[in-house]
Amino acid sequence: MSTAEFYSVDRQQLAQATTLDGQGLKTLVEAALTWLKTNQQTVNALNVFPVPDGDTGTNMLLTLQAAYNEVSNSGERNVGKMAHAIAQGALMGARGNSGVILSQIWRGFARGLDSLDVMDAAIMVRALIESRNTAYKGVVRPVEGTILTVIKDVSIAAEQALAETQDLNLLLEQIVQAADVSVKHTPELLPILKQAGVVDSGGKGLFFIFEGMLRYLKDQPLETATTTVMPLAAMQLEETMEAVEAGQDFEVVVDFRPNEPLNLESFYAELSEMGTSIQVGEGDGFYRMHIHVPTENRYLPIDYTMKIGAVTKVAIENLRAQMDDLQHAESTPHLQLTHVEPGQIAVVAVSPGMGISQIFASLGINAVVEGGQTMNPSTEQILGAFENLPTDQVIILPNNKNIVLAAQAAASMTVKKVAVIPSKSVPQGLSAMLRLNPEGDFDEVVAEMNEAITEVESGEITVATRSIEINGVSVKEGEVIALLNGQLIAAQPDLEKACLALLEKANTADRERITFFYGQNIGRAEVNRIVDIIRTAYPTHEIELHEGGQPHYQFILSIE
Repeated sequence: MSTAEFYSVDRQQLAQATTLDGQGLKTLVEAALTWLKTNQQTVNALNVFPVPDGDTGTNMLLTLQAAYNEVSNSGERNVGKMAHAIAQGALMGARGNSGVILSQIWRGFARGLDSLDVMDAAIMVRALIESRNTAYKGVVRPVEGTILTVIKDVSIAAEQALAETQDLNLLLEQIVQAADVSVKHTPELLPILKQAGVVDSGGKGLFFIFEGMLRYLKDQPLETATTTVMPLAAMQLEETMEAVEAGQDFEVVVDFRPNEPLNLESFYAELSEMGTSIQVGEGDGFYRMHIHVPTENRYLPIDYTMKIGAVTKVAIENLRAQMDDLQHAESTPHLQLTHVEPGQIAVVAVSPGMGISQIFASLGINAVVEGGQTMNPSTEQILGAFENLPTDQVIILPNNKNIVLAAQAAASMTVKKVAVIPSKSVPQGLSAMLRLNPEGDFDEVVAEMNEAITEVESGEITVATRSIEINGVSVKEGEVIALLNGQLIAAQPDLEKACLALLEKANTADRERITFFYGQNIGRAEVNRIVDIIRTAYPTHEIELHEGGQPHYQFILSIE
């Protein structure tokens, strides 16, 4: 069965069309969504350096999925109206900075079409130019070498191509080619990408969106990824249990050394016959293969891998059983949120863990949104958290740099008076809450809370997912790294040394209080041991310890 048979508009007719109506645009968006989903992990892997926060692919996919869901059952033929519906869906579902920018690209595209019945090549170019302009306007400090650069280069290339062709397909080919070149150039514009040896993840995601449209028109497969492997360290297999679909009963992971150079194309083809969610990582001469399979196929990937190389390690997990365990686990403790009265100032906080949510609740927040690194909430989720609160004055604490734009987008979609305090960490958010006066003047309270986030040092401790050198700090995969206010400042062999290095860099000797929030992946005994070491090193400081429950980060530290 060809790719075209899965879509609502005949591929051949669309490929030969000189104009595009609403149904044609919907079909291309569906194709883009499919191709982006196929390459989701490839995009995620690009922004894992060296912190395990590779979620750009996921954020862009969820944003585009929300956009398509808005129109999936629509029979609208007007291309302008269809584009506006897609843009609205993208905005409501936008997650992370990359998702918000993608929603702005769609918003600009819709503006370029206005309410036109159909789109030809010239109108498409106009819409892409408006996409570029809207995306840039939506970012306070645009950074080149990102998705913004890619949409800019695409719009320029499209405008130039228009002088030579009025054919939509040829124009799309030029767009894809320009996006590819632009993505490859991003490391030259953004030094941190060059240091990390990767291209921009958001730009790569946008490339896959355009390429998915073109692949559909060319009748090329959309459900099979291109035969590339990711760095071994980028395989975040702990994230694969987000959803267990039919036929994904077991997770199989095999480490092996091939007997001869691995033919990736045939390797993927063989694995595709066995299961789904295929990932392949490479590191130091060996490969790690990950796959989800139905029960009857659970041993097939192992047998196959043994035929082509020496298997060094095998892991099999029953996903169904694990998901059942999660579903039957004890319910989450109920948060005691503060009731807000009409005329008072309400606060919505984004929190990465239940323990941190409990602390925010004790300080008087009125609504909490679950989210943080690798789990950015959507614009709609943030909006929904405060829209029904019985007050027209709201403050949002995103508490993560990748959630600020989504919070600002939510603030722009309500008639309420909403301010976003640009807190980029949990410590900043907690510090801001100490300045809250629900009965106070809104502008004065906002000013106080904005000042508060500048008075605290935020630290994070985690494990590096790849070897890299950033900011003059050399990191080896598996080392414990310390980040101060989001910047990598140290790499150490163990947690205690990383914590001590962080505190030294933060000039903790001149401060008074250290607060530890420990994550879900560290035991309490180890936490107590490390905190005791810190107490010895800083005997005059007030030291607090709280269960944060956050993923990925063993510790989040507040230094005041």
